[in-house]
Amino acid sequence: MSDGKNDGPLEAAQAALAAEHAAVYGYGVAGGRVAAERRAEATAAFHAHRARRDALVRTVRDLGGEPVASDAAYALPFAVPDAAAAVRLAAVLEDRVGYVYSDLVRAADGSLRRSAADALREAAVRAARWRGSGVPFPGLAERAGAKAGTDAKAGAGARR
Repeated sequence: MSDGKNDGPLEAAQAALAAEHAAVYGYGVAGGRVAAERRAEATAAFHAHRARRDALVRTVRDLGGEPVASDAAYALPFAVPDAAAAVRLAAVLEDRVGYVYSDLVRAADGSLRRSAADALREAAVRAARWRGSGVPFPGLAERAGAKAGTDAKAGAGARR
């Protein structure tokens, strides 16, 4: 049990860990359908999310929590039948990871906050590469619109 001191950072770290689990799963799908010329990019993102996931497992334990386990499968926000859909999925995955890291930046301090800010930046850069353009204030300003717009239409975020 927590003493209350780390409830904010612990909850935010658990949410980031859950998002990283989902991103690893999602990149498993996207990586199998992305065009050959972008396969290395998808593979690098997959490995980056696995590394962040593993680091967050340690962080959650350091904060006194039991790391949330990965689900066996995750509902995708839309069908991914081809390379174009795989690229869209990769951008959505990065946006979602950015959302939770913005929460962790807000909740944490010190080295955890720096690490969360780095993860948010990396997700924003990957999302911009996949999308072909960036967004102002990744993980923040567009959050309400993205959740109410494309994510809601596609049933995003659902876990099986």
